[in-house]
Amino acid sequence: MEPLLRAEHVTISYNGKDVVRDVCFTLDQGEILGIVGESGSGKSTIIKAVIGLLGPGGMVTRGDIYYKGKNVVDMPEREQRKLPGPEIGMVFQDCKASLCPIRTVGAQIYESISEHERISKSEAYQRVGELMMKIGLTDYQRVLDSYPFELSGGMNQRVGICAAMMMKPALLLADEPTSALDVTVQAQVVKEMKLMRDEYNTAMILVTHNIGVVSVMADKVLVLKDGEMMDYGETEHVLKNSGNEYTRVLMNSVLHLKRHTA
Repeated sequence: MEPLLRAEHVTISYNGKDVVRDVCFTLDQGEILGIVGESGSGKSTIIKAVIGLLGPGGMVTRGDIYYKGKNVVDMPEREQRKLPGPEIGMVFQDCKASLCPIRTVGAQIYESISEHERISKSEAYQRVGELMMKIGLTDYQRVLDSYPFELSGGMNQRVGICAAMMMKPALLLADEPTSALDVTVQAQVVKEMKLMRDEYNTAMILVTHNIGVVSVMADKVLVLKDGEMMDYGETEHVLKNSGNEYTRVLMNSVLHLKRHTA
């Protein structure tokens, strides 16, 4: 059976300089892949390549990325623009920063949905309300009527997740979605993302520094260092029984930090 997403020997460059080299992985429907590594290891670059957001100077110079059997690297721009939203959702590190500060949350979510389908504002609000109710946001009308600055950082992240899931995409890309949140809110956001996966069988790629988040969410883990694959496999094996020296050092540094701050 064809994986939902397949990266084959992918090299990504910015202005001629390789920042990711020879990376391979697969992702099945409903599966969660965690990508971990130090800052500057190329984690976010990989998911930007998947959704076509590498920006000026960035390009996949070698290898291929297949989504539902189609190569997104060679995909015409018009076809590629159809992927964000209905096919692939994106949750950013700081969802508040990605929202317009002078428009209500509801207006922005409605605009996002209406880009892809004809729908009334009341229907859109009902749909997003049902989604928010699933993750426990019972006061969703207040949230929809609020401006981003009127909501907490954790609430903005939860809004970002709901907005990304509104079109029920097959794949959700999450770039450090919990890094700016305190520990209790992190746990809530992790729980809600898992609920989304269980409800819609959505596959996810989770880019994070937080090994704890990976350990409870991810089915598989990809470890990067300076743009190169150090390790890849099932989460339990990679985190506890890896034969790779860098992975062991990374895991030990996390454990040491926990012991130090206990």
